Amino acid sequence: MVFTLADIKGSIPPVITPINNGEVDYDTYASLINYQIDNGTHGILVNGTTAEPSTLTTEERNRLVDVAVKTVNGRVPIVAATGSQSLWETKLLTAHAANAGVDALLIVTPYYIKPPQRGLISYYEEVTRDINLPWMIYHIPGRTGVVMAMDSLKEIRSRCPNFVGMKQAYNDLGMVTECLDAFGPDFKIFVGLEELSFPMMAVGACGLMNAVGNICPKPLSDMCEAVWQNDLNKGRQLHQQLLTINQSIFYETNPIPMKYMMKRMGLLEKNEHRLPMSPATPELEHRLDEVLKSTGLL
Repeated sequence: MVFTLADIKGSIPPVITPINNGEVDYDTYASLINYQIDNGTHGILVNGTTAEPSTLTTEERNRLVDVAVKTVNGRVPIVAATGSQSLWETKLLTAHAANAGVDALLIVTPYYIKPPQRGLISYYEEVTRDINLPWMIYHIPGRTGVVMAMDSLKEIRSRCPNFVGMKQAYNDLGMVTECLDAFGPDFKIFVGLEELSFPMMAVGACGLMNAVGNICPKPLSDMCEAVWQNDLNKGRQLHQQLLTINQSIFYETNPIPMKYMMKRMGLLEKNEHRLPMSPATPELEHRLDEVLKSTGLL
């Protein structure tokens, strides 16, 4: 199936990267993708923050894209996150994903280095110069230390015709409205903060790229569909229903709580990470067990 830009919407969770004895477990990764699709997810995000891409090699990130494309097999759209703090690495990852057959790209603002706005504009122009796929900016200042200015987004839009949207993992509802006003209602805004899922969709976001979708895919897809059907009461109810689990995945750095809960739910054999990330402590495990019990997930 060939997806259009209009098809890239709804709940598109950033699937975690399973690690087993220090190695990426690609078979389990494929099973997690099937779990998502079986539970109504509208698309798959590969190598998002929740996938711990900074602990992976470039080759591992590229192989995850390949596994996703093969596993999905045209059933839902695939978005590949291809950003890094390095221009060279971002171009390499972006070219591979485009050639592999993904449907869109998500490119994080370069982190740690704290570039000026003019540098961000030129960076995105250079990265996407030879790429024909639709692409979005991943805006997550809490992780990157970089805030995109509206004037910069407008300049990127004028220079890069395939710039179609943004994952907004930033506590700024007003910026969503500004983007839709500046770029039109078809500009893709994906919610990246669980706490703003329903509010941001209510003001015009087209979908969710939320970590919690790894363990609660169906309520997220249902929330998107409720908003599309103008059933705001149902959307609000689902948002409130997810409050406890949304909070729990940030009891410690994401995806530490997520991987433990996935193991307890039988989705993972091990909640293993690569350093400097580390599995949940016994105290955190107990706290998360209580969440799983109270929410009916265990």
